[in-house]
Amino acid sequence: MRITFLIICFVLTLSCENKKKDYSPVKNEIAQNEVLIKEIQQTSGYTYLLVTDSGQEYWLAVSKIDVNVGDKLYFTQAMEMSNFESKELDRVFESIFFVDQISKEPIDAEAKKEEAISKRKIEIQRMVDSIKISPAEGGQSIGELYANSQDYNKKKVLVRGQVVKVNKDIMDRNWVHLMDGTTGEKRSDLTFTTQEMVQVGDTVVFEGVLAIDREFGAGYVYPVIVEDAVLR
Repeated sequence: MRITFLIICFVLTLSCENKKKDYSPVKNEIAQNEVLIKEIQQTSGYTYLLVTDSGQEYWLAVSKIDVNVGDKLYFTQAMEMSNFESKELDRVFESIFFVDQISKEPIDAEAKKEEAISKRKIEIQRMVDSIKISPAEGGQSIGELYANSQDYNKKKVLVRGQVVKVNKDIMDRNWVHLMDGTTGEKRSDLTFTTQEMVQVGDTVVFEGVLAIDREFGAGYVYPVIVEDAVLR
C-alpha cells in the first residue's frame, strides 16, 4: 500500500502541544501550482519550504529534495495540516501543505502519473525478486496475511521482513513498510504503524494487531494494516 505523504490525508483530532491538529484535503481547481522558494529548512526525511504563490506565502513539506532559495517548483495536489509539529525543527506550523509529487519543471500530470506507476512497478518487482525472508518462528508471512486477512482481523500477528520504506512522525507514529518476498492481493508490502525507530534496509520482526479495511479519513483505506507494532 502506497502511503505517500499519503498518510497525511486523515481527518482526525490529535494533541500537539495542547493545540488542535486538523488534517484536511486540498483539491486544486487549476492544473498545477507554480511557487517560488523564499526559505528552506532541511530535516533528515523532509524539506520544509516557505514559498510564494500569486502573492501569497505558505509552507510546503516534501520528501527531502536539493533546492535553493529562488528556485521555482511545481505541484498539482497538496494536503493541508493545521498545527503540525516538526520534532526535528522543534516547531509547530500553524498551517503547512504536504505535497506528494513536486517538480522543478512544469508538470504534465497524466504523463507524470504513468511514469511514476511504471517506475514503482519495476522497483517493486525488483525488491520482490531480491528479498527472500522466512517467517519468524510462530509468525506469518505477508502473503499469508493478505490471503487470510479475515481470519487474522483484530488478532496479534508476528512478521519478519525487510524495511523498504519509512514515514516518520505522521499522526504521532511511524509508518513502516515491510517486504518478505511473498505477495497477496496484488500487494507485496505490508504497512505497520509503530513508535519504534527503524531504517530502510533493516530486517526486523514486528508484532502488532492486524486490521482490515482500516479507514483514516478523506477516503484513505488500508485493506490490511498492522497497528501498534513493537519490535521482537
